[in-house]
Amino acid sequence: METVIQIAIVDDHPMFRDGVVYTVNQAVGMTVVGEGASAQDALKLAGELLPDILLLDLDMPGQGLEALKQISANYPVIKLVVLTASDQGDDILEALDNGARGYILKGISGSDLIQVLRDIQLGLSYVPPSLAARLLASNRQEPSSPVPHTELTKREEQILTLVAEGHSNKEIGQKLFIAEKTVKHYMTNILQKLQVRNRVEAVLRHKEWQVK
Repeated sequence: METVIQIAIVDDHPMFRDGVVYTVNQAVGMTVVGEGASAQDALKLAGELLPDILLLDLDMPGQGLEALKQISANYPVIKLVVLTASDQGDDILEALDNGARGYILKGISGSDLIQVLRDIQLGLSYVPPSLAARLLASNRQEPSSPVPHTELTKREEQILTLVAEGHSNKEIGQKLFIAEKTVKHYMTNILQKLQVRNRVEAVLRHKEWQVK
């Protein structure tokens, strides 16, 4: 029997939240187990329900980022996903630095949202390709602990180069004539090799090694 992914959704705009709830409940193998409208609601849902995934906005009463930090620290089993209208680089990086597994913009389609949630449940991370490319272009250098330099295969190098250019997994698959699922497998391996959590960190880490 297939395990149902349990999702909680916290957003202070009822009409938007209702739309997300409907989209998730229509998806096979997913169900919404709780809803809220504030940071306090997010903390309560996390503690009482321990959902597989908790979707929350940053811009809501009680400070969404603070709730994200507390939930990440106290309930690491919950996969936290930011669903917001903010495309500011600082918001993205702060969310990722404080435990978010994904950062999704509210303009995403219902089908894409479901696919991202499935990927995150499988252990992947997500940042919109357009935002990832913008962050990389800013050449932000994060302080990080030294890690061994791990060689990437030629194919992994090709994929990481396309990621840095802002291409999605689907677009990378089309360019390299491989299945999107195969690209996802490569990305999982790349993240593990580079000891990072998401696409942005992967390209930044690889750039650090290239200049050493």
